[in-house]
Amino acid sequence: MTAPMDVIAGVGLADKPRKSRWPARMDLAQSVSGLILGLFMWGHMFFVSTILVSRDFMWAVTKMFEGYFFFGRAFPGIVSVIVFAILVTLVVHAFLAMRKFPANYRQYRMFIGHKKLLAHADTTLWWWQVVTGFALFFLATVHLYQMLMHPGLIGPYESGERVWSGRWWPLYLLMLFCVELHGGIGLYRLAVKWGWFMGDDPAKGRKRLSTFKWALTVFFLVLGLATLAAYARIGYENRDATGQRYTPAWLQNPPQAQPPFWWPGWMDASTRKAP
Repeated sequence: MTAPMDVIAGVGLADKPRKSRWPARMDLAQSVSGLILGLFMWGHMFFVSTILVSRDFMWAVTKMFEGYFFFGRAFPGIVSVIVFAILVTLVVHAFLAMRKFPANYRQYRMFIGHKKLLAHADTTLWWWQVVTGFALFFLATVHLYQMLMHPGLIGPYESGERVWSGRWWPLYLLMLFCVELHGGIGLYRLAVKWGWFMGDDPAKGRKRLSTFKWALTVFFLVLGLATLAAYARIGYENRDATGQRYTPAWLQNPPQAQPPFWWPGWMDASTRKAP
């Protein structure tokens, strides 16, 4: 009678596993941080690809982020603040995602066995997300650290010099494929996981999202390759003039030159000056 009474009295119940909300909270934080990084990735690609429009336009977008059009002078430190926030988000996202990676060789072999057995496209996509995410933890942090320490070296000439003379193009090329695959897969899996844009038929919704995902991935890869080639060409053309800063013509001779149509009207010729 002692054993049943001990159980009834609660002896040993303190060691009983309790349900925790932390796994769900961490999963939500992983989803939110991944969404932020994915959207930032697409926005960043559009910003850097402005070099395909014109060098002046790319310069203007760069100075916009440095506050030039708001304060009348550039503050590259603003870029450092943005980069630091993205770097912290990246580290947090990587930390949260690592808890789902195979932790040892046995778990790795079990996953590979399940992947082969299931032969499901989304399982294979998850594995590619793991591989590209592991690579990005090293590639992206190097790039972000460089931007954090040298926020003022962003521009048509400055970026071109970094790509070509600085020999950063191999890292950027590898990072381009990793980030577009990882981000596209991640945003697709988020939409499937939380039921975004799925419609009434989950199977058709998943297929539709998958097609849209691959279309976006191809689009951003082509855009990224064209952008990288443009910066490499500028860097090659100015390979003998390293350290040169780009300044639009209308800022070199403000009284005579006319600014483009998108120049803020309140910054007249008497106040315009090169940052």
